[in-house]
Amino acid sequence: MAVVEWKKDGNIAIIYMNNGENRHNPDFAKGMLEALEGIKADQSITATVLTSSDPKNFSLGIDVAWLGEKMTVKDNQAIKDFMYAMNDVFRGLLLFPMPVIAAINGHAFGNGAILSCACDFRFMKSDRGFFCFPEVDLGIPFLPSMIAWTKKAFPYYKFQEMKYTGRRVGAAELAEHHVIEKACGDQEELMKEALAFAATFNKKRGIFGEMKKRMHRHIVETMEKEDPAFVDALFLLVTD
Repeated sequence: MAVVEWKKDGNIAIIYMNNGENRHNPDFAKGMLEALEGIKADQSITATVLTSSDPKNFSLGIDVAWLGEKMTVKDNQAIKDFMYAMNDVFRGLLLFPMPVIAAINGHAFGNGAILSCACDFRFMKSDRGFFCFPEVDLGIPFLPSMIAWTKKAFPYYKFQEMKYTGRRVGAAELAEHHVIEKACGDQEELMKEALAFAATFNKKRGIFGEMKKRMHRHIVETMEKEDPAFVDALFLLVTD
């Protein structure tokens, strides 16, 4: 089974992350980018849902085992290439010319939580799974662009609280603060609601893509102008 694959449900594309905890590494980035390109090539698709095939995890973020191995052997170029590839994934979601809905069916931690924030809308099941930014405890600072696009998904006060505390929250709390569209009781309800919401969209790609391009211009500029200084310096960990 591919690390990332997509299937059609009528006019809706469903992207499945298939690697259990769905840790982010070069294979994950490559699979996501290929899925997005494949969906764009099918002109009949009007909306996309992003979810996981694992019943426990949506995505637990960066593949720390892969990252640790590369840091041990000082393969700095591989780390930089990966970080830029993930920025390509985030940019692709931000500017995708149709709505992208995250169906968060399990734990979404760190880069996995941030991935859902790059989507346009979010649904989450409430019977299992937490949403968390643990970077403050892991010593991993956000890139400037990560802050920018996460702020589009969160009200500022809530993002600040979660970013500084690293606290885990559930679907009901996220719905209360309008981070997600709806807290769903279980997996079946989650996919039913996400797909039903996706089906309400039948917009022309040209106008939808242009609206997202203009709305997120400042985020893309931050990614292109501010992130490289941190990526190229491999400013990944703060241990003090």
